[in-house]
Amino acid sequence: MSLRRHHDMGGLAAGPVEAAEHDYAPWEKRVDAIVRLLSHPSRRHLCVDELRRGIEELGPGVYDELSYYERWISSATNILLEKGVITVDELGRKMAAIEIRWRNDRNAPP
Repeated sequence: MSLRRHHDMGGLAAGPVEAAEHDYAPWEKRVDAIVRLLSHPSRRHLCVDELRRGIEELGPGVYDELSYYERWISSATNILLEKGVITVDELGRKMAAIEIRWRNDRNAPP
């Protein structure tokens, strides 16, 4: 008998799967583009197997709380950190700059 990992939901009751296409938010399209660029043969910063491994390693709490594309970007980020493509310091500085820009944009008059 093997134990299921938290992401392995095959065969479990989960209700119907919504097969209809939906509109993707701009950030979801960006995440998809980023992962495609990172996995392009000219770059090869990650492959689909690494992305999947990273998603599966998120852990039950994180995995269940994140949306599909949030899992993708979390996995891709962790892989880039593992490989030394980016550093934690670079990531932190960029995230801080984006947060400042986001706050300024929200407070700007229409």
